[in-house]
Amino acid sequence: MTRDPRPRVEPATVRPRRPLPPAVPPPWRRARRIALIATLICLVPAGISFLRTMTEPHNVRFGVASVEWMRSHGGNGIVSQIEDWYYTLTAPSKGGPPLRSLPRVGIAERSSSSSNGGAQLPPRIKPLIHPPLPGEGVWKPAAANAASPPPVLVTTFRSDPEYPQFVAGVAWIDSARTQLAYVPGIDEPPSIEHRGPAEVPPSKRRRLAATFNGGFPLETSNAGLVYRGQTIATMVNGIATLVEYRDGRIDIVRWEHGPNPSKHVWFAKQNLPPIIYGGHLNPDLSDGPEWGATVNNAVRVWRSGLGVDRHGNLIYAVANYQTVGSLAEILRRAGAVRALELDINEDWVSFNTYRGPGARDPSSLLPEIYRPADRYLTPDERDFFAVYVKGGW
Repeated sequence: MTRDPRPRVEPATVRPRRPLPPAVPPPWRRARRIALIATLICLVPAGISFLRTMTEPHNVRFGVASVEWMRSHGGNGIVSQIEDWYYTLTAPSKGGPPLRSLPRVGIAERSSSSSNGGAQLPPRIKPLIHPPLPGEGVWKPAAANAASPPPVLVTTFRSDPEYPQFVAGVAWIDSARTQLAYVPGIDEPPSIEHRGPAEVPPSKRRRLAATFNGGFPLETSNAGLVYRGQTIATMVNGIATLVEYRDGRIDIVRWEHGPNPSKHVWFAKQNLPPIIYGGHLNPDLSDGPEWGATVNNAVRVWRSGLGVDRHGNLIYAVANYQTVGSLAEILRRAGAVRALELDINEDWVSFNTYRGPGARDPSSLLPEIYRPADRYLTPDERDFFAVYVKGGW
């Protein structure tokens, strides 16, 4: 038996591998995970709030309710920017065929601009486009058998020669014959107690002459509110303010009295800077920070506004495809010497009149207004104003 001359090699001892230490994620990845977890935790209460809000009764579309929820939870700037983009892309073109007729408003074709019983009735609004259409700028009573002089007059006119199809609706409210009442809505203002039924009370409808929208929500306007002598939101100097004094007098002023109202103020609601003051348009009606996080002032949307004439009577105006400047021009042309902007967008503008006592036969100031004419005869999310005839019809 031959011996193998090669040296014997002992098999190497296989040592067990040590487990590798766990990989440490980069700092940026850890930060991203922490941010994601924190965001999800923060979204839980927001999601609960959203679901709770959406399951409550609403008289607006789901999308509108969602947008309003977003506005009231810190998303107002985002919503306004998206609206700016949308309305800019869908802006109307100038020109187009002229109208052949205007929407019929009121209950008679006769003019109500002459003196009647010593009352200071408004003059006819001078047309901007010639020849004028039948009834253009002519005031008509909003209701039948409303005594004399009529407490509410209405008219329409073409508001811009460059856009001959644009029609503005205007209402004149006799301050001597009417009483203005502020009615809190279901949700707006949010911090008010004893808000009431959020509709025109049935017991008061026998004297109801008109209703109209109440202006921006407080979280949008970042301004003040006084209700029944109590400050609900701090008043802000320089802001246009609709004021009712304890003696019943109504006015629109530029607020310069600091955060606390005097004892003579019964009601006051603020909404952005004045658009007309001293009979002159605000020189800064272009977009700017003093107007808050709202739709750009140069964007054409549904807009509404309220003014007072030199006799202290109220003038309401509403129209589609308006900038802040064109809205102010409509109000000034109708006789306003001081004015503020109210709500914008089709979901919020409303002016309704009633052709008889008991809120009978409601009618919108313009037929294109999206919200129904019986709005405010059922509970509404937003605050509004009711116009009552003193002493009844």
